[in-house]
Amino acid sequence: MTVMPAVSALDVRKRYGQVQVLNGIDLEVAPGEVCCVIGPSGSGKSTFLRCVNHLEKIDAGRLQVNGQLVGYRERNGMLHELREREIAARRREIGMVFQRFNLFPHMTALENVMEAPRRVKGEAKDVVRERSTRLLDRVGLGARGDAYPAQLSGGQQQRVAIARALAMEPRLMLFDEPTSALDPELVGEVLDVMRDLAASGMTMVVVTHEIAFAREAGDTLVFLDHGVIVESGRPREVLARPRHDRTRAFLSKVL
Repeated sequence: MTVMPAVSALDVRKRYGQVQVLNGIDLEVAPGEVCCVIGPSGSGKSTFLRCVNHLEKIDAGRLQVNGQLVGYRERNGMLHELREREIAARRREIGMVFQRFNLFPHMTALENVMEAPRRVKGEAKDVVRERSTRLLDRVGLGARGDAYPAQLSGGQQQRVAIARALAMEPRLMLFDEPTSALDPELVGEVLDVMRDLAASGMTMVVVTHEIAFAREAGDTLVFLDHGVIVESGRPREVLARPRHDRTRAFLSKVL
């Protein structure tokens, strides 16, 4: 039986003015897979991730999550953008963690985690509180639920942001360089949470500079440069024996 990809990109293209940022991305991510995306700054990594949940609109190609087009319906071979309400409904299945934590400063950690399920999905407060408390426990912050973002370290805030994304019970998690804004000593605590999430079977697409994480937790490693997938494969194989000169040049600078 053929398993439907969790993410399927076919010839995805995106341009900003005269700059072609994505130049024909073909990629499939299987359910339960951890796909790590690496590459130099400006290679299109974050843009592709934002296209997956329609924060950016693609110019050409097809992009599907769990068998559904992202942000569009297709009629007679043409894409027609969905209404904002329909886009929001499909986006609920996709959690996203950004470089910046973007927590509500006037809300406690627990309130931040509870906000989206209460406001977006209209779930009962008691149900959401129980799930949010459990998620804070899962990310190692069960005792800090009453703390405000200003009272938390950057690593703790990012872990709250992960719990907040998980509170919507997504089928896919997107991480856009989630440790790049952290002090080096705080990076490990966030990566530990992500490793636990990967081990639980969550489908993840992770844009990262953390090569060790990609080697240990990733199922697939994708090297992106100038909006093109230069090569992809099992992380240990790509890192140990890159096939392309561009990949070798990049890895020689970051390893």
